[in-house]
Amino acid sequence: DADKELNGKQHYLSDFATFSPPCPPPHSEELPGFYYDSEKNRYFRLLPGHNNHNPLTKDSIEHKAMECKRLRLLEEEQKQYFSLQPPHPPTCFYRLVHELKVNCMQRRKIEIHSPDSSVAGTNNFKIIVADVACERIFTVNDVEHGGCKYGIINLSGLGKESLTVEMYDNLYFTNRKVNSVCWASLTHPDSHLCLMGIAETPGCASLLPASLFSSTNPGDRPGMLCSFKISTAWSCAWCLNPQADNCFSTGLTRRVLVTNVVTGHRQTFGTSSDVLAQQFATQTPVLYNGCRSGEIFSIDVRQRNRKGQSWKATRLFHGSAVTSIHLMEAEHYLMAADMAGKIKLWDLRTAKCVKQYKGHHNEYALLPLHVNEEEGLLIAVGQDCYTRIWSLQDARLLRTIPSPHPSSKDAIPSVVFSSRLGGSRGVPGLLMAVKQDLYHFSYN
Repeated sequence: DADKELNGKQHYLSDFATFSPPCPPPHSEELPGFYYDSEKNRYFRLLPGHNNHNPLTKDSIEHKAMECKRLRLLEEEQKQYFSLQPPHPPTCFYRLVHELKVNCMQRRKIEIHSPDSSVAGTNNFKIIVADVACERIFTVNDVEHGGCKYGIINLSGLGKESLTVEMYDNLYFTNRKVNSVCWASLTHPDSHLCLMGIAETPGCASLLPASLFSSTNPGDRPGMLCSFKISTAWSCAWCLNPQADNCFSTGLTRRVLVTNVVTGHRQTFGTSSDVLAQQFATQTPVLYNGCRSGEIFSIDVRQRNRKGQSWKATRLFHGSAVTSIHLMEAEHYLMAADMAGKIKLWDLRTAKCVKQYKGHHNEYALLPLHVNEEEGLLIAVGQDCYTRIWSLQDARLLRTIPSPHPSSKDAIPSVVFSSRLGGSRGVPGLLMAVKQDLYHFSYN
């Protein structure tokens, strides 16, 4: 009888026909091939996703639901008022202050100026990375014809009253896709930039002077200190320890390459997996690596490369590809995120996970972590385009910030957080770059 009733209902349903049941069915009894719209109290037929003219595919329905959620959260944020009672009362006044500051951050759009009027606001931001003093941010922007455009934004104009920044770019470097970038301190703090990217075939590693973006005379432009062809590069890191001076590392497909940019000497360490994330310790010349296999291991770059895996020191394991690692200031703990959305804090002395930060969303993207120990905050942008902020101390999710733009694969925000955006006298807050726009969330 149930089969007859179902067949009878489907008989009267054309491609876009609807009918009204007396009440919404439980999820377990949904009709195969049909979608129930709770707002309209109707059933709609689902057609294959390759039918571009069909407005009712699974992907379009999921996208619509995500967009409704994003708009609802944006509206709630606009109505949010200062509250002295957080959802879960913290154990001390210090934590109370920080939680209130996080929840009261409001979004304001930043005006971007450039000496070249054709630069600002014409290309989508892909990556932003701040220097150590947070006086400048290096930007990687996608360009329409393929490749990337690089630029530097000066944050000195980011005052309390004015939200204006100056952007300088160099159109010479536009032919490569960039996977990873980090600031490098060679001649002085944050004097250069390490770029790891994909050209046609093979990839390319470059050390680029930051002064290239401030010179107005083309004849005064310094050249790249080093640039060489490599296999596909996934990550990079600069070493600040004097025992491995002037060295940077490149995470490649199944190997790690450590290069001294002054002498040209290179060390190669073979791995069993692609190296997607890297960071040097500062107290010792030790390099930490996160791999696609889920393994995290360290290398003491003072030792000569030996065959086999005996040169691996600390070894930790995630259940999925490790996309980002961050060594804490005391260098006893390491934060790591993976493609399953897991964020874990590891004790390097015991090789055990001591905390997990839940709520992050990732399935396949290389997404960075941002840790600010001074404020006790962990920040990560998920593949769903939501920016989440956790308390470092108790791993509690403090706030989820929806993107100002509709969620999509090419609109994942890139963020920077600092207590001093613009230098020692700068303003505290979160910078968010998404699409062609730059936003400031004031943290005070």
